[in-house]
Amino acid sequence: QVQLVESGGGLVQAGGSLRLSCAASGSTYNINLSGWYRQAPGKQRELVANIGSGGLTNYADSVKGRFTISRDNAKTTVYLEMNSLKPEDTAVYYCNVKTGWASQYSYWGQGTQVTVSS
Repeated sequence: QVQLVESGGGLVQAGGSLRLSCAASGSTYNINLSGWYRQAPGKQRELVANIGSGGLTNYADSVKGRFTISRDNAKTTVYLEMNSLKPEDTAVYYCNVKTGWASQYSYWGQGTQVTVSS
């Protein structure tokens, strides 16, 4: 069982920056994939970025070059550095963690609101 708590969301002007944090607790030893998703009103939840146990990262095309995902050495905290924010980045951002040798277990945080004003 893994518990996730996101923080760092808020209101920012277009072109600004924001850093999201996701703190994991519980059975974190077998975390092998961590990532961030977002969901805007009227849209489906989409993958923003993720990072595997070996450090391999993946980004949505819409955020490449602007967002950076990172983690601590113990893989218990995941960060999302968001730069050059656009109004279309406005969404609820969710942290997601997968555990188990086959990533068969998935856990979600409560979400944090990011609002980018024009």
